[in-house]
Amino acid sequence: MPVDVYGVRHHGPGSARAVRAALEEEPPDLVLIEGCPELDAIVDLLGETDMVPPVAGLVYAVDEPRQATFYPLALFSPEWVAARWALERGVPVRFLDLPAAHSFALAQEDSAPPEPAELDDDAEPVEEPPIPAARLDPIGTLAATAGYDDAERWWEDAVEQRHGSPAERFAAIREAMAAVRSADTRPDDDPDVRSNARREQWMRRVLRAEIKAAPEARIAVVCGAWHAPALVPADFPPASRDNHLITKLPKTKVAAAWTPWTAARLSYASGYGAGVSAPGWYQHLFDHLSRPEPDPRGLATTWLVRVARTLREEKLDASTASVVEAARLAETLATVRGRPSVGLSELDDAAETVLCEGSRLPLDLVHRRLVVGEELGSVPESAPVVPLAADLARQQRSLRLRPTAAVQQVDLDLRREGQLARSVLLHRLRLLGIGWGEVTDAGRTTGTFKESWSLEWRPELAVDLVEASIWGTTIAVAAAARAADRAAHSADLTELAALVSTCLTADLPDGIEAVLDALDARAAVQHDVPALLSTVEPLARTCRYGDVRGVDTARVRTVLGATVVRACVGLPMACASLDEEAAEQVATAIAGAQRGLALLADPELDDAWAEALESISAPDHVAGGVAGRATRILLDAGRIDSGTTAHRMGRRLSLAASAPQAAAWLAGFLAGDAVLLVHDATLLGLVDAWVSDLDEEAFEDLLPLVRRTFAAFSAPERRTIGEQLSRLGRPGESPATASSGLDLEQARPALEAVARLVGWKVVDHDGAG
Repeated sequence: MPVDVYGVRHHGPGSARAVRAALEEEPPDLVLIEGCPELDAIVDLLGETDMVPPVAGLVYAVDEPRQATFYPLALFSPEWVAARWALERGVPVRFLDLPAAHSFALAQEDSAPPEPAELDDDAEPVEEPPIPAARLDPIGTLAATAGYDDAERWWEDAVEQRHGSPAERFAAIREAMAAVRSADTRPDDDPDVRSNARREQWMRRVLRAEIKAAPEARIAVVCGAWHAPALVPADFPPASRDNHLITKLPKTKVAAAWTPWTAARLSYASGYGAGVSAPGWYQHLFDHLSRPEPDPRGLATTWLVRVARTLREEKLDASTASVVEAARLAETLATVRGRPSVGLSELDDAAETVLCEGSRLPLDLVHRRLVVGEELGSVPESAPVVPLAADLARQQRSLRLRPTAAVQQVDLDLRREGQLARSVLLHRLRLLGIGWGEVTDAGRTTGTFKESWSLEWRPELAVDLVEASIWGTTIAVAAAARAADRAAHSADLTELAALVSTCLTADLPDGIEAVLDALDARAAVQHDVPALLSTVEPLARTCRYGDVRGVDTARVRTVLGATVVRACVGLPMACASLDEEAAEQVATAIAGAQRGLALLADPELDDAWAEALESISAPDHVAGGVAGRATRILLDAGRIDSGTTAHRMGRRLSLAASAPQAAAWLAGFLAGDAVLLVHDATLLGLVDAWVSDLDEEAFEDLLPLVRRTFAAFSAPERRTIGEQLSRLGRPGESPATASSGLDLEQARPALEAVARLVGWKVVDHDGAG
């Protein structure tokens, strides 16, 4: 029975054209393609008109969806060409590689940790396993033999752009690969060698079974060039010695589906290691050379026309005359370099020289769009997918949020129902770990009604969807279940508080109830006051801005109130006997809680909070940084006056106080801004007096802390403080005048000019006009 073995390069346009020509020349009765046989059940979908490449066969372990492999197919992939040719003519097409059910199970066994061995003092030391040899690159080896330093360029010259008999070309490829295989010196126990040997034994088993079932039928085998010499029936080893690696293989349950792929991911090494560096260029090459009468000279011109068009879209000049000149230069470069036809390197050099005037930067702007490509494939609606993926596709259609391979910026106005629904979907996907969109800076906006997202669909998100399917069959149900599971396994109050906000923005009532239950239960037994305080701000922000999305925050308000009360009760005890690091942690937590409570303006909570702060701001045993921060918050809230503040500052900055604690108090008190020192000469005088009274040794020790405190102020604030300090020592100058920083006599001409402009009459102190 005749068996035609076509050794190809996955995603090679020249290989694809040769496979199509070979199939037309010798039509087979059966087409076998390298790939796991789990794809047999869905291979007929490749013939659907709605199946638009690039697409990929996704095969995954049902119990562990993260264990998956892709089989990408582009329009210029030999496997795609062979499958479509067979399906259009009613010829059976199947896959003949090692089943994924076995390969996944083998991978699980290899990754399992070894059982610990019993210690034996008399046992000989165990030798470390040898380091696996470097993986053989057959194309690189052939390229180096031919004198090329670039394997991609050699393959393009030797195969992709060659014409002639396809049978002769495939025979030459088999001969070349056989020579490389014979020169392979890697041992049989090398993991890569053993894996390839197992796969080839399985392929030969499939071929033997097909030959036995239909001895007179012609079979076409489309496989990677490396495997071609091993799949020629005339060279098969005896069947009795060819099955030792494929007997009693472990097995796991797997499923298969087709998923959209992107041009950018065609170089993604997965499955059988398919990948090319320039899928956009290969697509152009395949389209051009697949014409009935291709013009090799027109290849350069048509490509450079696309480059020029893209440059113009980027607002860069690219004239028609420049395109003609660049095409001539590319053809000249190909001739000088001895290439059979113009390649991508010649076209890039010509475009950079002529169209971009010697600059590489403009060419880089169009590289992704042309050389790589931004195409995103599509699969028929009838294709089998997990229910979660089907629900996402339905919502994408209803919300008109089409996935694309290119990065797109989406601005949402949450006051509009349709755009709010988009936001809810994107937040739910993030909660499920499906990173289709990332929140970006929305820019200048009035309030909280605007969101900005950066969206980019990546093929591996299909695996994330499969993995997330364990939580439910719809996006809403799965996101709520995922949130509840995270809450059940988290003891971090800050994380739980953030999860509350996430559930609200994702509109998950069931999820938020589960998270609030967990938060309330953990807060009730939590004795770590900083941890309680850290939950106040995210919960308060949720209560304050939750109405923007029209969600009920009453339960959140209840949990927040209970948390604040617990924190207020435990705050005095938590602030006793703190070291420097712990004091800084508590001060930061207090500042965060204050920001949160300021959003609510709840008198009852504010009173409880002020009472707690008062209990830690006055006592001398409280760490300086904590007491200073509490004093500043009370002053800003109007709970204490300037006189009380000056009294506490004077006591904290007195000579009797510890200099490091005094510096920490000052740092906590001044954290944020310098408005107090600018407008209150009394407080500024106290700080000035304290610094002036420090002895030299203490001053040198505290200088870094003081400088760090004042470095947080803006340059104008520091300059104003300096000017105020220079006036504090002037005889007869009142604090009010010093604090104002105004020289009225010097400002008199300006005031008179303004008065004349507005029609006012300037009156001297004695009443004269």
